Amino acid sequence: MTGKRRRVVVLGGTGFLGRHLRAAFRAKGDHVVCVSRTLPGRLAGTDADEHFVALDLLTASHQELRSLLTGADPDIVVNAAGAVWKVTEKQMMAANAELVTTLIAALREMPHRPWLLQLGSVHEYGAGTRDSGLAENGVEAPVTPYGRSKLAASRSVLDAADSGALDGVVLRMANIVGPGVPAGSLLGDVAAHLERYAENPGAIDAELVCPPLRAERDFVDLRDVVDAVVAAAGATRAEVCGRVINVGSGRAVRAGEVVERLLALSGLPVRLVERPAAGGADGVDCQKLDISRARRLLGWEPCRDLDAALLGLLSGLSLV
Repeated sequence: MTGKRRRVVVLGGTGFLGRHLRAAFRAKGDHVVCVSRTLPGRLAGTDADEHFVALDLLTASHQELRSLLTGADPDIVVNAAGAVWKVTEKQMMAANAELVTTLIAALREMPHRPWLLQLGSVHEYGAGTRDSGLAENGVEAPVTPYGRSKLAASRSVLDAADSGALDGVVLRMANIVGPGVPAGSLLGDVAAHLERYAENPGAIDAELVCPPLRAERDFVDLRDVVDAVVAAAGATRAEVCGRVINVGSGRAVRAGEVVERLLALSGLPVRLVERPAAGGADGVDCQKLDISRARRLLGWEPCRDLDAALLGLLSGLSLV
């Protein structure tokens, strides 16, 4: 598609990741259609490069989605919609798995075949170990409802691609760090605590009390994730269609260490206190992604370190 102004539909385009993807595709010169249940509060700045459609993706039928997509006539569809925090398991399955089933049904009936980028999660793999990175050909054994719902969605896309029903790829994301990281996530909750402390230090405890943060996780900068999605959008379909491609930093860091570093970078006198619960488990839970396939097929690798990611997160806060 080099030299061609592409049409890109971003499902969930006002969300944490979706809004940054919209900006990135626009910066590439693409025309972007943002589909979301709620529209941005200010639309005055929109122009011919971007169009907004209000649609509740959880209740939309495949006929409604087909009509929307046919009208938009996209070259690329990016599914950045979904749910992870502050929802029930049933709601999570609907937002992450059932929506993808509906989307695939709509794509099957389109006059021409757009390129589907399904955004998955490291949690589809389940608990890992320190011995090796989680590779795309490894055994998937998710241990959370979120991981199970995202794996169901990924398998739907991969099965449809294998059968020749659509052109699609699954990008499995590590834990994304950047401005606007949602509340309910570990770093989102820490960020909210920092904002409250900055606003009224006398009313907010300088101790941030958490259970032991022993889990080791792969944290990746939001900007690197956006670069990976854009790279996948421009990849040769025959080389990546029907595949899973990991997107992460390729290293695991203890969650407590990440929180302590975020607190230090904030410059606020907030300190982490980890208080073990009675009978807590001591087993190693280490997730780090093997990103060699992304290097090989997308020509992508992360170029920002953890401090850069955490500073990016802090840049979105009102710390005064």
